[in-house]
Amino acid sequence: MDHRLIDLLVCPLCKGPLTLERSAEGKVREFVCAADRLAFPIRDGIPVMLESEARSLDAPPTSAPQ
Repeated sequence: MDHRLIDLLVCPLCKGPLTLERSAEGKVREFVCAADRLAFPIRDGIPVMLESEARSLDAPPTSAPQ
């Protein structure tokens, strides 16, 4: 992702700043809004900035299906 574009992105709800989170391997995972406690996914290199697609940071983690 272009770092200039990342700097322009804000939370779609509160218009606050977002933090870019990376996986342990260094892969870009999601944008986090600390104020709203939401994580917005990045799919195929495209940020999905929809409230309905955001993960709540307050919810307990879900385990992967086995």
